[in-house]
Amino acid sequence: MRLDRFPEDIRPFLIPEPNGEMVYKCVGCRSELDIEQLLYTCPGCGSVLMLEDKKADRLQAVGGDQWRRIFDFRRMLNVQALKGIFRYYEFIAPVIPLDQIIYLGEGHTPLVEANPRLKKQVGADFYFKNDGLNPSASFKDRGMACALSFINYFAAKHKVGNLLAVCASTGDTSASAALYGSYLEDFLRSAVLLPHGKVTPQQLAQPLGSGAKVFEIPGVFDDCMKVVENLAENYHVALLNSKNSWRILGQESFSFEIAQDFDYEVGDKAVVLPIGNAGNITAVMSGFLKFYRAGIIKSLPKIVGVQSEHADPVYRYYLEEDESRRTFVPVTVKPSVAQAAMIGNPVSMPRVIQIARAYNQTAGEKRIFVVQVTEQEIMDSMMVANRNGNVACTQGGESMAGFRKAIEKGFVRRGETGILDSTAHMLKFVTFQDMYFQDTFPPEFGVRPREELKNAPSLIRPGKLQRLPQPGKPLQGEDMKRFIDETVAEIARILSLKKR
Repeated sequence: MRLDRFPEDIRPFLIPEPNGEMVYKCVGCRSELDIEQLLYTCPGCGSVLMLEDKKADRLQAVGGDQWRRIFDFRRMLNVQALKGIFRYYEFIAPVIPLDQIIYLGEGHTPLVEANPRLKKQVGADFYFKNDGLNPSASFKDRGMACALSFINYFAAKHKVGNLLAVCASTGDTSASAALYGSYLEDFLRSAVLLPHGKVTPQQLAQPLGSGAKVFEIPGVFDDCMKVVENLAENYHVALLNSKNSWRILGQESFSFEIAQDFDYEVGDKAVVLPIGNAGNITAVMSGFLKFYRAGIIKSLPKIVGVQSEHADPVYRYYLEEDESRRTFVPVTVKPSVAQAAMIGNPVSMPRVIQIARAYNQTAGEKRIFVVQVTEQEIMDSMMVANRNGNVACTQGGESMAGFRKAIEKGFVRRGETGILDSTAHMLKFVTFQDMYFQDTFPPEFGVRPREELKNAPSLIRPGKLQRLPQPGKPLQGEDMKRFIDETVAEIARILSLKKR
């Protein structure tokens, strides 16, 4: 819709200009640092950073009603830079000019309501938010769109002509980083580090197809992360893991979209998402807090983080109810079908601790919960979800298993609606579906398929036929008629069909 067709009073607000004052804010020592440098940790104390807009008071001055009007009208605007996560420009990165924003189709992924059968099985109303429908088929594109837009802005401002972007990954981050990096290939090269043999073939193919240099490293993700951190500390590279606080900003759009899609009424909602490196739950909490403080939403939803028992350091931390006695201890991970969350020492844990405390204090009650699920529950949940019209990945299965667990524990109550994060497309993790169907999971996964959920193709080859069609050799006349009749009869027998 053209700008001149909008109500006159809203037009000045629809196409924003840079008007923020962003600084890095250290989670540890609380020092502020200039964004005119590529920083990932505090030079003083070594802690991770968040980004803060020092002019955030101007957002509250606008008022919640007006912000709702701005976003609802802006969704009709045909401006490329504002079609994706930057619909919420003022709340994400209001220092980047619109002509330097990278948009590849990310954001505004569908909320799919569970069918009645699935709601009955789970015991509550819920939706899947299908973030697997982002460009690289995972939620990582939200953060990458913001991080690469900032790099684009930074490179133009500082006349950077040659830059290497690097990340460690369990599969989804590398695909996203390589895709968005390839869009800026005039000055940017991409390199990704993957744990050898720990990503699916589909995930490995993605960064290769985008032209990134792919390195496979012995060990698990945590080992790759240590190598990448060393690279970032000692060489001139751009780090694209969630240690990069611009990534966190982009992922806050997940919360903004949920708020808008439910007409900004989220007090009776429970957002359920898997925890890996903990950047996503950091962003989701932060996003809802921003909208609440600006008056856009009137109450904060519950947030339920989910971890597999094979990679559960955040769950273990919150097992201790007394905050003063909690100590974070990294864990050694075991093989998990939720590969994207198979992380024993999440980089964003300091962010989680700080923001979860602020979230609960702002809400006036406990609204952040963490639950643990088994590998069996994850796989069974994925299989059941996808037999009911969804395209959930293993992490989506983890979310559904976690939602069930939250209901069992009383964290989610009658009348509350779940929004379950399916972080990637199931096709990225189809290898695990095949293992489930064929009952070939190695013992360390602890997964045995339920017979009623197994599936396999049936070859139809009627024994009475002498001749069958072959590529380049189609049957003719009576042979073709006999082939069709016998094949139809066999299919009808297997499916117990009755003739008209």
